[in-house]
Amino acid sequence: MKAWLQWAGRLCGAAALALSAAPAAGLTIAAGDAGAQAVVLWVQDASPGCVLIDIRRGDDDGDGQRFVVTLAAEADHTARVPVRGLAAGAAYQWWARRVSCEPPVAPLGTAVAGRFVVPAAPTAAAGARLAFGADLAGQNVCRDRQRGFPIFGPLAAWAPEVFVALGDMIYADDPCRAQGLFGNEQVPGPRPAAHLDAFRAHWRYTRQDARYRAFLASTLQVVTWDDHEVLDDFSPAEDFRADEPARRLLPAGRRALYEQNPLPQDGTPLYRSLRWGRSLELFVLDTRSHRAPAGKPDDRPRPKSMLGEEQRRWLEEGLAGSTARWKVIASPVPLAIPTGWPPSSPRDGWADGGGATGYERELVGLLRAAADAGVDGLVVLSADVHFASVLEHQPFPDDHPEFVVLEIVVGPLNAGLFPNPALDPTLNPRRLYWHAPPPDDTPDSFDEALQWMNFGVLDVDGDGRLTTSVVNGRGEVVFRRRLP
Repeated sequence: MKAWLQWAGRLCGAAALALSAAPAAGLTIAAGDAGAQAVVLWVQDASPGCVLIDIRRGDDDGDGQRFVVTLAAEADHTARVPVRGLAAGAAYQWWARRVSCEPPVAPLGTAVAGRFVVPAAPTAAAGARLAFGADLAGQNVCRDRQRGFPIFGPLAAWAPEVFVALGDMIYADDPCRAQGLFGNEQVPGPRPAAHLDAFRAHWRYTRQDARYRAFLASTLQVVTWDDHEVLDDFSPAEDFRADEPARRLLPAGRRALYEQNPLPQDGTPLYRSLRWGRSLELFVLDTRSHRAPAGKPDDRPRPKSMLGEEQRRWLEEGLAGSTARWKVIASPVPLAIPTGWPPSSPRDGWADGGGATGYERELVGLLRAAADAGVDGLVVLSADVHFASVLEHQPFPDDHPEFVVLEIVVGPLNAGLFPNPALDPTLNPRRLYWHAPPPDDTPDSFDEALQWMNFGVLDVDGDGRLTTSVVNGRGEVVFRRRLP
């Protein structure tokens, strides 16, 4: 074991361990959350075969863990490895390379290196840096032929311990053409997906970008989804393309989501919570799998549900019982910004925008339960609208004036821009920041559009102080605030 690690270290060199170079084309590896003191390593290559993976703690020269995984054609040459028994709060390095499947195992390709940090124990006074983002390769704003997805350079430079993917990390219902929306030359992508292999092709298209693969190898991924992993504004009852109304897309889109990401096996809920020390607990929502159809009125006697009864109860109980200083909710759709396309269609997000649809009554009920339970330090990370905004909500000023929710809306990472300053008044929102081009001023070039593409960062220190930042596609910090 030690000899292999020494050999891999010499081969990859310090630059590889620092991830200054992208992983070799083809072999892609990412680490994802898998519960306390465990991660799942996800592996994919362009062809069937075997991959040898070695993992060791960053400050330990002793033996680590070794796995040989088989990339099967029926799983699109992917495999996942649950890695357990890790030390909470510790940094780990991994090395991987293609090997022969028949003994004696012989190396067949160039080694790839990466790292991840295990979340700290709930009792630890530990800091953490979470980055978060959404919306990749939509509206024909795709992989630039020369620079790929430039935003993953600034994202990697922030070196977050975890990246929360808030959804729309593919646009399975959008084509990528040779000329992009902003006039730049692009790498053409697959057609809108109507079957499993087409969904797989969309995931592979994004990961062929070297910057993206390097970023995946550098941090822990926390993945959920929004609509474009299947179809614009879909629900389980509304997953048909207009040109193919007899073919349901959700089963294939869901299988591809689990197969193409560092998630546990399909069938495990997407909603879950993760703890980083005593200061931060992250509640990841699944706002698609259990939602009622968007066109259904949000009226009495029961609120229309986006989360479903089981997930809603889990969230209410989790928030009320959390001992973390900051309770952070990852919601792919925003709280107070009306969404849905076209604008005359039913509301796809929480807010009803003054209409009859949306999922507002369920949201208000969730927040009321949290306020009544004395929950404080509530922060919501959201996306979907393709501009950045920071909002402060005071939904119950009369009986719970101290109950305030901070919402940080981010995106796109690399997609179209849709500036819209409209806010739904139900939660009494106050806008602290807005980052978007003027509504009547479309960027003239991809370079100009980069200043409006963005991601978010949460920094929590060992004393529980939380700082939030918004960073644009050029790596410039456009908003920063430390929370009291």
